[in-house]
Amino acid sequence: MREVTASRRIHATPVEISSRFDPPAIVEAEGSFTVESVDEREEVTIVVASGPGMQLPLRFEYRDDALYYTQDGEQGPFEHMETWLEFDSLNGETAVTFRSSVSLAAPLPFGDRIAAWKRKGELNRALEAIASEFD
Repeated sequence: MREVTASRRIHATPVEISSRFDPPAIVEAEGSFTVESVDEREEVTIVVASGPGMQLPLRFEYRDDALYYTQDGEQGPFEHMETWLEFDSLNGETAVTFRSSVSLAAPLPFGDRIAAWKRKGELNRALEAIASEFD
């Protein structure tokens, strides 16, 4: 398993950012999947994302002042994937940080490194999408 982190300062408050970037918007901002369906439950949101030849259910919930999401079940490309999205207010700006741990389900040489590299790109795309909303 590999962990990757991506962070950026955004010229907006945490409330402004989280109101524009709910779970489906985060999935779209990452750029690898499109949202097929959203199931809002009492304490969690399940977003079913689709990509080339696959569907991936993602389970979003709030934990310890962070938005936490993970691959729900065994469908999808990962043996394990979990991500924390954190907002830290800094004098009119917000430090937005994604931390993600990934492990690829396929038995490929260097598979976890490849998964981490791809995941880092998704997190950076999400940060770019968030920043572009507030420029």
